[in-house]
Amino acid sequence: MAARSTAALNLNGYTDLPPDKIATIVTYLEMRTKPRPTRREKRANWSLQRLAGDLGRYRGLFRTVGEPWLWFSRAVMSDGELAAILQDPDVEAYALTDGTADIGLLEIDFRQRTEAELTFLGLVPGAIGQGAGRYLMDEAIGRAFARRVSRFFVHTCSLDHPSALAFYLRSGFTPYKRAIEVTDDPRLRGCLPVDAAPQVPVLAQPRTTRTRRKEARP
Repeated sequence: MAARSTAALNLNGYTDLPPDKIATIVTYLEMRTKPRPTRREKRANWSLQRLAGDLGRYRGLFRTVGEPWLWFSRAVMSDGELAAILQDPDVEAYALTDGTADIGLLEIDFRQRTEAELTFLGLVPGAIGQGAGRYLMDEAIGRAFARRVSRFFVHTCSLDHPSALAFYLRSGFTPYKRAIEVTDDPRLRGCLPVDAAPQVPVLAQPRTTRTRRKEARP
């Protein structure tokens, strides 16, 4: 196992990071009671389809939705690890389809019994701004509180869509904690394409590239 790198965090200024790391501010939010339902009509061609047994479809949708924002948690999982999550009866993962293609992802985790986590909610780039996000959120809230949970919670980060946090606040979530997350840049690990999320510059060479160059030396 590789040794973990450490750095002293400056709570009143800047903290330099190694070039192969990325950092983000995480905001945690929760909802204790079900808000009033919105009265927005969904498009007739929209439907939710369960993804429990279709790893290929899930991975493809996760990649399309998440790569612009450096989502990588599912990308680094083996098929066995991912299948164990998606096939758990207390995990609900859905594709939002418009009848011709998958346009959104919704995943809710009920494994904490009295609580529910909104694990993922996102849209493919071409579906943003058409009301599909509100439809997914309404579905998420309804499904969560249908199980009579005491708390529905979610977290978002500064790498996510710029409107994500405001969207959660409008939906009825209340922020309760912040954290700084530092992790390996997933593009350098080969988990995501190097050109994913160009708004977050890559500061080092991918490991595979460095390895090839080293092996090519005489």
